[in-house]
Amino acid sequence: MKFVIRQLALVCLLLLSRVATAQVSVFACEPEWAALAQEIGGKHVSASSATTALQDVHHIQARPSLIAKLRKADLLVCTGAGLESGWLPVLQRRANNPAVQTGATGYLEATQYVKLLDRPTRVDRAAGDVHAQGNPHIQLDPRNYPPIAQAMAGRLAEIDPQNAGDYEAGLADFLRRWASAMDGWQVQAQPLQHIQIVVHHNSWPYLAGWLGLQRVGTLEPKPGVPPTSAHLSKLLQQLQKHDATAIIHSSYQNARAAEWLSQRTGLPVIELPATVGGNAQAQDLFRLFSDILQRLLAVTS
Repeated sequence: MKFVIRQLALVCLLLLSRVATAQVSVFACEPEWAALAQEIGGKHVSASSATTALQDVHHIQARPSLIAKLRKADLLVCTGAGLESGWLPVLQRRANNPAVQTGATGYLEATQYVKLLDRPTRVDRAAGDVHAQGNPHIQLDPRNYPPIAQAMAGRLAEIDPQNAGDYEAGLADFLRRWASAMDGWQVQAQPLQHIQIVVHHNSWPYLAGWLGLQRVGTLEPKPGVPPTSAHLSKLLQQLQKHDATAIIHSSYQNARAAEWLSQRTGLPVIELPATVGGNAQAQDLFRLFSDILQRLLAVTS
């Protein structure tokens, strides 16, 4: 009998130890939110992303591996504003995890905490891939991260109250380092004010708003519609009226249209990382924005 009691006590201790050391499983729709969760949660968090910087987040398959991860997740963090509407509801339904369903404590939409740009007056599929709530590419303005970080720290504390103090400390540390980095970026970015750019997709208004860039052309004839020869020819004529500096596209986008236009205008093509992991340099949130600035500044010097 004593042996059985000792064995039960040992099992209980092991279970309690496992609970005490268990990490909060954060499943992010995009790499930037996984990176932010890791910044705040540190050792208490295990964060993974459904997508990479080399994928178009609009078009993702609800693969079995993603379903399995979401089934075990404690917190689901997505951009929202319709960015993941083509695949996230399917993923949530198949994962069948009540903790991360829309409206639950374990579900966080980043766009709920920032002001969205480009909100359309009406939504018409003939206008292309237009998001009714506004442009969802909020990750490209560093000013958007503090309110999202605060919301995320609050959710982590709700899910894992015994480590709430550590999440508060992690948030404070991140905000301090982020504010310092932003001060430096603002000084670096001064030469970029008012430069004119051509973009592949309308995913850069937040970056443009932060840096003071002016978009004077878009390679896509409509959002989400691949560039056509007719549209590119029209854009070529349009650019004769502007003093554009560069053509910008993301790591996951086909560069053929940008190169075609570059050959005919002499404008340099800049491949910018749209999120963490977009290239070898942009491996965390801080290095993401540092790399974006360095690449833009290189064509203005």
